[in-house]
Amino acid sequence: MDAPFERGWVAADDQAAVVSALTHHGLALVEGLADSTHLRRVTRSFATVVPHRDSASDGVTTLVDLGSDRNGAFAGFSSCALAPHTDRSGVANPPALLVLGCSQPATSGGQCVLIDGQAVYDTLADTAPDALAALCTPRSVLFGGASGHLGAIFTEYEGGRVTIRLRQDDLVQFSPEVRRWLPTLRAAIDQHVAELDLSAGQGYILDNHRWLHGRRAFNGHRVVHRVNANPLPHLGIRTGIPARVRSAAV
Repeated sequence: MDAPFERGWVAADDQAAVVSALTHHGLALVEGLADSTHLRRVTRSFATVVPHRDSASDGVTTLVDLGSDRNGAFAGFSSCALAPHTDRSGVANPPALLVLGCSQPATSGGQCVLIDGQAVYDTLADTAPDALAALCTPRSVLFGGASGHLGAIFTEYEGGRVTIRLRQDDLVQFSPEVRRWLPTLRAAIDQHVAELDLSAGQGYILDNHRWLHGRRAFNGHRVVHRVNANPLPHLGIRTGIPARVRSAAV
């Protein structure tokens, strides 16, 4: 089992434990979230809230099923499954963190799907370096439609760190070379899927530049709150896939 899941749950108000988990693993599993106001207060203890198109004035987005006809950018407001993705892929600089808390679990289904992009990257480097090279090609994917961001699934930045950016809905266009390798990418993702059943008051904080997240389909009145954020600089949280784990093959 991956290290973040072996560590288990930490108190949402335990800033030191949250920062340690994010620093070492890019993921913290948290419990003790009273409500959406508490979620926002916890987030502000280690990060700056980034407003979302769908968020309220306080930056918190409440995700509930608003009808089965919702899709694409509004699929989060349905009861359907969500394919693994990163948040805000269509903007030039996506927020570094995603904070999510459950207020009411589904009657059935609705498990959170989490995948460590570092593990996916390493698998591709070891087993499909040609695929990885294509997935790292600049300007090979248009995220978010015509007014979105033209980039790559994996992007290297100064210092050798890599970020992952992905969506798998009708608001993404892949170059022919990237499309050729999508089955390989999805197979690598499937190897590293972890499912998480959230009870009321539980949630997670993840590195949106490293981890993919999704959701299983569900039945019932599931209520989840979400906040996008960027870590406070003085805490030293560096997001993305660390340079030391990168393969020399690319």
